[in-house]
Amino acid sequence: MNQSNGKVYLIGAGPGDPGLITVKGLNCIRNADVVIYDYLASPSLLAEASPRAEIIYVGKKGGDHTLSQDKINVLIAEKAKEGNIVARLKGGDPFIFGRGGEEAEVLIREGIAFEVVPGVTSAIAAPAYAGIPLTHREFTSTLSLVTGHEDPDKTSSSINWSCLAAGAGTLVFLMGVKNLPQIVHQLVLHGRSSQTPVALVQWGTTSRQRTVTGTLETIVDRVTAAELSSPAIIVVGEVVTLRDRLKWFETRPLFGKTIVVTRAREQASDLVTALTDLGAECLEFPTIQVVPPDNWSALDAALDGLSSYDWVIFTSVNGVKYFFERLFARGSDVRSLGHIRTAAIGPVTAQHLRRLGLNTDILPESFRAESVVEAFRAESIAGKRILLPRAMEARPVLPDELSKMGAVVDEVTVYQTRQVHGRADALIRLLEDRQVDMVTFTSSSTVTNFMALLPSERAAELLKDVTLASIGPITSSTAETIGLDIQITASIYTIPGLCEAILQFYGSAS
Repeated sequence: MNQSNGKVYLIGAGPGDPGLITVKGLNCIRNADVVIYDYLASPSLLAEASPRAEIIYVGKKGGDHTLSQDKINVLIAEKAKEGNIVARLKGGDPFIFGRGGEEAEVLIREGIAFEVVPGVTSAIAAPAYAGIPLTHREFTSTLSLVTGHEDPDKTSSSINWSCLAAGAGTLVFLMGVKNLPQIVHQLVLHGRSSQTPVALVQWGTTSRQRTVTGTLETIVDRVTAAELSSPAIIVVGEVVTLRDRLKWFETRPLFGKTIVVTRAREQASDLVTALTDLGAECLEFPTIQVVPPDNWSALDAALDGLSSYDWVIFTSVNGVKYFFERLFARGSDVRSLGHIRTAAIGPVTAQHLRRLGLNTDILPESFRAESVVEAFRAESIAGKRILLPRAMEARPVLPDELSKMGAVVDEVTVYQTRQVHGRADALIRLLEDRQVDMVTFTSSSTVTNFMALLPSERAAELLKDVTLASIGPITSSTAETIGLDIQITASIYTIPGLCEAILQFYGSAS
């Protein structure tokens, strides 16, 4: 191999659910200089790529090829020869009807190092998500994977229809929707019973999954009536009858909903996990990035005089994170706060304090600044010094009201949010194609920055029929001020509260 070349990873991206990619595959994407991806690779996986990575789409959809396979081969080799680490991202598994073998042969011929990272094939995953086990000891112990892309009527077919039809095992055809009538004809012609159960699973493992069942006798008419199209897999065999008992994926409460998450990526995982577990497909389009302040001088001065404070109020998890990171970086620890009482907005913020060994003296029932003010009315704070480490862009309610009560409030910036501009084009395309059901907002800055990603003259049309959900009234007020119609406002201003509000909305809408 030529050591001056880069390296290519032929990665199976899995069947559609981004959670089904392997750990190794995900690491390869994160470390790649160039990502070359297919039509069936989940778009959310691209968010894992380095901001510096070059992203190239080479998808092939129903005969509409962005690049021919030969040109894709050349592109992969050229990018590697430039010294890049190339992640070649292919839907499913690269060596199961994925032409990964052809790409590997080109790399060998060009002297380019490569590795194959297997993926979960849709042939197995889509039936599993439809509640169809491909093998079952009461039905069959054999399984055949067949390309459905080949014309079954051509004289030089490489498919042995007699063996397939006569076998008692499960048959799985990939890329065969267009040829479904011919596949059915050949199986029945060669002896398979017309009453054999059949299922087609479209967009398996994604929120767009649809399953149509029937028999070899009825399936063509049922698929036509359902207007089912590719991508879909075809399952033929008695195991299809188990779907009625074993289906699980399509019964989850948010199944079929595609939800955009605008929260900062480093904080989005809890919301994404919760919504995904409820059946939604989450698309991460972070509109903000949480970063340290431009300089630490204000916080450093406060930390130097920490012994003079009576209270520290933490208004967010980010406030806790950046305050203590700076405290620890200066060589101090939580003992520096041993004499200080603390207040927190929200149970999650209090939970992060407890992890550091600090209990919260005040935790208001409502998770907003006004509730903290009310809680302090029961305290004697006239003349007390209060440290308020928080975001640079925070509302002035808390320091203003506490000062009116006689406290001396030092407000210091421990973090700031910056607008994220990336992937606006992809977001706009999804909205244009009406592939988004809901957008979630978890702060006022996510609202304003999200709207900045959309062309102002088209925003109303792009968001037509899209449900907008907010974590609380402050965020909703910001949205409504700029003309957005918020349909869902959580009554408990937390991620679980937002998820519960979304569930209630769709429950009442059904």
